Amino acid sequence: MSTRTEDVKPAGPAPALSGSLLRFRVAAYVTGVGLLGLCFVMVLSYGFDNPGPSAVYSPIHGVLYMIYLVVTIDLAIKARWAIKKTVLVLLAGCVPLVSFAVERWVTAKVRAGQKL
Repeated sequence: MSTRTEDVKPAGPAPALSGSLLRFRVAAYVTGVGLLGLCFVMVLSYGFDNPGPSAVYSPIHGVLYMIYLVVTIDLAIKARWAIKKTVLVLLAGCVPLVSFAVERWVTAKVRAGQKL
């Protein structure tokens, strides 16, 4: 018994998704680390009455989050995600540590060829 080559699915995401997935993974990690940094800066600002670091770091974090939004929407369009799940993934970048868990979940789903 032989298997035709058309019946075999390639391992990993489709070639069109691999670049988008890599960009998403990097953006999710950077956003997660950036959000932890923002929490630290907020403690300095409000807990120790030192607003200087917050004035510098907060706009940087805002730009990082906007990049995360664009990269996530790019992957969502290419992978044809549902709007509800896309919004949840976008909001994951707002809660400390959640972006790390969502990145793993999204990566597993995309690599398996499943939709969110």
